[in-house]
Amino acid sequence: MPFVCPTCGNARRFQVKTLQVHVVSLEDTRVEVAEEQRPAVLEVLCDECEMALNFDEWENGVRREVLLTLGAR
Repeated sequence: MPFVCPTCGNARRFQVKTLQVHVVSLEDTRVEVAEEQRPAVLEVLCDECEMALNFDEWENGVRREVLLTLGAR
């Protein structure tokens, strides 16, 4: 099993909180995205008990797959 919540034993569903920054350019009445960054993972919680989990402790392959799926860094 790649990762198990130490509190409740959940190994299937997790909440991954991300932050994505957009720089917008205002041209007259138009709004355009001037720059867009990839989202960064801020926090990972167990979806069952909402225990905060250390994302760095996850197996490299699973962590990399989560980041790729979210388009995150």
